[in-house]
Amino acid sequence: MAAFLLGAVLLIVQPQIVPSRPAINSNAETSSQAVQRELLKKTSQKNDFKENIHSNGSCQQLPQTIIIGVRKGGTRALLEMLSLHPDIAAAESEVHFFDWEDHYRNGLQWYINQMPFSYPHQITVEKTPAYFTSPKVPERVYNMNQSMRLLLILRDPSERVLSDYTQVFYNHMQKHKPYPSIEQFLIKNGELNVDYKAINRSLYYIHMQNWLKYFPLDHIHIVDGDKLIKDPFPEIEKVERFLKLSPQINASNFYFNKTKGFYCLRDSGRERCLHESKGRAHPQVDTRLLEKLQEYFHEPNKKFFELVGRTFDWH
Repeated sequence: MAAFLLGAVLLIVQPQIVPSRPAINSNAETSSQAVQRELLKKTSQKNDFKENIHSNGSCQQLPQTIIIGVRKGGTRALLEMLSLHPDIAAAESEVHFFDWEDHYRNGLQWYINQMPFSYPHQITVEKTPAYFTSPKVPERVYNMNQSMRLLLILRDPSERVLSDYTQVFYNHMQKHKPYPSIEQFLIKNGELNVDYKAINRSLYYIHMQNWLKYFPLDHIHIVDGDKLIKDPFPEIEKVERFLKLSPQINASNFYFNKTKGFYCLRDSGRERCLHESKGRAHPQVDTRLLEKLQEYFHEPNKKFFELVGRTFDWH
């Protein structure tokens, strides 16, 4: 009888285990969970952080918004334009906290230390384009903040591939190192080289599926990178609404620079443009090869449109 009563008491006081939103195999702890456990050990409790408080009342805090990608999609332009809003505090450099193991092992306190000083009413933003295509990042972001609001900026996948190549090409040229032509990357044994990393990064629907395992679609705002280049103000208005910011950015904050060939920013009478590395001319590609690349992306693009319930003006 005593054993029966003891068992009943144990059943009553045993806490119920409520599974988290994503379905994760309970038989074995994932490597991400193991690292997360170590992160929490370093910070004692999930929200027990040392705040670096400035004398003016500002402090460093975890970001409430992350620009997760995509590489060569216009993330820098988006961050600069969003920074026009007085309620935005943006990290200047790409932090690579969630995708670089050396950084992730440093813990959340290290992550906070990379953030800008901001006031309580401001939203802290960081951008690391590699997050979108890194398989381990969505779960790590989710473990930190399930309510995180994410910004994803995308361009025509074929154009993004050419921009990806162009950036690496110029990086080699600046170091006086030779670099193969884009055809050598796009063609393998007479066929389109689908193993080329730049092509893989443009398979948006594959990477988006990974993010949707952890975050609902209404927590991910997709910015049309092609439209942002041609007419930035309407796209930034949508971002303001998504982040629930008061409408502070207006059309007068943008002006077209004919010399550079793209829009620059005007803030309180001060004008600034993106770095000269932005807007570089793409390499000339044989028309048939470009058509083959666009044809390859046709079906993946269709899957992406169905996944997000929205279409884009891509080839």
